[in-house]
Amino acid sequence: MSVLNQILATKRQEIDVLRPHSRSLRERAEQAAAARPFAAALRAGNNVALIAEFKRRSPSAGWIRQQAQVAETIKAYSECGARAISVLTDEIFFGGSLSDLTTARATTSAPILRKDFVLEEVQLFEARAAGADAVLLIVRALDDVVLHDLLTIARGIGLDVLVETHDEFEIDRALSAGANVIGINNRDLSNFQVDLQLTARLLAKLPSEVLAIGESGVRTPADARALGAAGVDAVLVGETLMRASVLCDAVHDLSTQPRTPR
Repeated sequence: MSVLNQILATKRQEIDVLRPHSRSLRERAEQAAAARPFAAALRAGNNVALIAEFKRRSPSAGWIRQQAQVAETIKAYSECGARAISVLTDEIFFGGSLSDLTTARATTSAPILRKDFVLEEVQLFEARAAGADAVLLIVRALDDVVLHDLLTIARGIGLDVLVETHDEFEIDRALSAGANVIGINNRDLSNFQVDLQLTARLLAKLPSEVLAIGESGVRTPADARALGAAGVDAVLVGETLMRASVLCDAVHDLSTQPRTPR
């Protein structure tokens, strides 16, 4: 069984526990404070926008920074140049929680992306109720009908949606579902191997009006600059920042690279 399938199997068990609370979570989602514009924040400015990710561990890297403090890290992210914040909320595989997301939103005025493995609408209600401004939908984890339905439901409760892809077929599926913010994950979730050149190779598949985000494997300012030259609008960076010895410098260096419009 691939790592992704292990994660999804565990997530379905979590959803079984969560599903009976769907109605109350939806009510809380509808009463939540207005969402901050995630996509608009990434479009602002001439540089490659940085989505700085809070991630304590991953299946591929193990523990990255086990004792990392949310408020301290998010404060540095937002003050030093990140346009948006991503928070891993999966506990078993990534060491995160929804309380991390809630703390992050209380710490910054930047929009917050809930990074998790969303399979059903109850998770969207949960995300919005906890303060998320955007959610991740992974094409590989969803069939076409569910992908379209989750996109529609998310937008209906005020969430922006980052739709993650890994190949040309998945990009076609994302576009057909109506995605306007598409991430190209350089990491193959079946084996967690990274090919940093993947994003640049697949960018031609994306219409210019679709926001393009490069995910995984961005470690240096030169990496971000190369993706910006290829036409990427934003990069999502987690492990590199979580390992940085001088966090503010790392955020600044990654968030000041020029972008060439597609």
